[in-house]
Amino acid sequence: MPRSIAFLLYEQLTLLDLVGPYELLARLPETKAYLVAKLPAAVRTDLGIEIFPHLTFSASPQFDVILVPGGPGQQALMEDEETLSFIRRQADTATYIVSVCTGSLVLAAAGLLKGYRATTHWSAMEALGELGAIPVHERVVIDRNRITGAGVSAGIDLALQLVALLDSAECARELQLAVEYYPSPEFNCAGAHAVPSELLNKARSRRQDLISSRIATARRVRARLDEP
Repeated sequence: MPRSIAFLLYEQLTLLDLVGPYELLARLPETKAYLVAKLPAAVRTDLGIEIFPHLTFSASPQFDVILVPGGPGQQALMEDEETLSFIRRQADTATYIVSVCTGSLVLAAAGLLKGYRATTHWSAMEALGELGAIPVHERVVIDRNRITGAGVSAGIDLALQLVALLDSAECARELQLAVEYYPSPEFNCAGAHAVPSELLNKARSRRQDLISSRIATARRVRARLDEP
């Protein structure tokens, strides 16, 4: 049987969180990739592109891998018990449980990152820690069968590492060649820890409302997770 990989769809996800990994993982030999959503209807990304799912939660089998992308819609998902229950059920048998960007907050809200090293978008690290994960400022973090990627474009790096785990390093190199993924940015801004403080403060101030809201949501969710 081919391995199966589920990519969670939800309103206001960030497109590159999804399609970067999908582009690589859907090319894996003997692999079927599925876009999965709660309802059989299009979801709209944070920039307005609509995507249709292949399967709904109720029609989904148990997948070998489940991947949760990030995006501003992640906050509502953290308190969506139907979605969290679906992720938990999948996690019971999945070989790998994966997130990109703030998708890690959704995994954490489902109780799947407590005590695990994990990463997320630089602006969501505090919220991730509120949910019991151990925040790590790295591009990709692998802790047992949890694999988390940092912000947005890190999903491609994550996918290459996952390809190597599911198949081989040779397969990962072949797929990297296929999509010509050789980062050579014109402007080298190598993460929040490496940029001038003035730039980081400006970026943070523009996101402050969202940062504060995420932390508040994380604290509400943490209170429920801590209930006996």
